[in-house]
Amino acid sequence: MFNSKSIKQAALAAALTLAFGAPAFAAGDAHSHDHAAGEAKLVLNQGKKWETDAPLRQGMENIRSALAKGMQSDALAEKVEAEVAGIVQNCKLEPAADEQLHIVIADLLAGAETGDAGRVKQALNAYGEHFDHAGWKRL
Repeated sequence: MFNSKSIKQAALAAALTLAFGAPAFAAGDAHSHDHAAGEAKLVLNQGKKWETDAPLRQGMENIRSALAKGMQSDALAEKVEAEVAGIVQNCKLEPAADEQLHIVIADLLAGAETGDAGRVKQALNAYGEHFDHAGWKRL
């Protein structure tokens, strides 16, 4: 039996797959990713932070605000999932920055799914360390 939360999670997973997976499939053999068993690491852009755009900054601010206000478990998970969906739909980064953002988003969603506010916090702080977001404050 499916509940509304599992349906939302499945829909979000499908949206993320389409948004993040489709460009990789379209590239075909033009670019091979040889990552060690899913161990992707955030890196800077030749020593500089990655550029951001307004939809990304707004979505990340909204998640940060929810966590800073003490939003917990299900409410936080719903907020993270909704904001990530908005980021995925509206954010347009160059491919290398987008690839780095995938790592942050995966950590945000994993923290939301397990109810681990600490993991969400770590993902937000990692975002601030690797992405150019004026006025960003660590949690």
